[in-house]
Amino acid sequence: MLAFAPLHDVVGAAGTALSWLTDLLEPLADGTATVVAIVLLTIAVRLLIAPLTVAQVRGERRRAALAPRVRDLQQRYAEDPATLQREVFALYRSAGANPVAGCLPLLLQAPFLLVLYRLFATDEGGTGLLDERLAGVPLGHHVSDGLTGAAGPLFVVLLVALLMLAWWSSRRARRASAAVGTVAGTPTEGPGAATLGRLLPLLPFTTVLVALVLPLAAVIYLVTTTAWSALEQAVLRRPQAAPSAADNSHR
Repeated sequence: MLAFAPLHDVVGAAGTALSWLTDLLEPLADGTATVVAIVLLTIAVRLLIAPLTVAQVRGERRRAALAPRVRDLQQRYAEDPATLQREVFALYRSAGANPVAGCLPLLLQAPFLLVLYRLFATDEGGTGLLDERLAGVPLGHHVSDGLTGAAGPLFVVLLVALLMLAWWSSRRARRASAAVGTVAGTPTEGPGAATLGRLLPLLPFTTVLVALVLPLAAVIYLVTTTAWSALEQAVLRRPQAAPSAADNSHR
């Protein structure tokens, strides 16, 4: 099987790093050292892209502050969807609220997921990681390989965790769209807006579908990164207290 050379080098380096961290953790984690290493590397990746997540949240708050003006535009250009969309984007641009910036944290995680897939679906890394197990289940095991023995309960727990996290994220996406008056940066009125509004909250559930075709190691990554996202959302998007009258009187 031919391998794309740069990707092959990245997979080899990632395999070496993961093996080193596994050996380091083995005295503490014993048989789960590789799983703990995957979780720690996932957290490290999320910490690296944390500034982008913070910028994403700030952008959402800017868009929420612009919601009244967006509603005014929706009323003014109710019969002209093309102009409405153009005016909304112009409003966001003038306020420095980029609706596309929210996609960057997700896009930057994709290469890490691809590397994990290659490490545990092939022997490309050459580090023996395919022999590692969790509860007796190889980390390269797929749902399609069968759910007998410990594989069934293990995958069920992970998939249920992803399903619950997806439900939570879906609820937050609906609230965010309602707060800013737009869906994914586009007006909530006009051609396709209703369809987009229905589809966007369903996107978090795609992680469950993706998990069905990934090896166990990559599913563990998905659960970890999705749980981290939920934690970030709970912390960064917590309601902010409005300034009190006493505070305003001192200004």
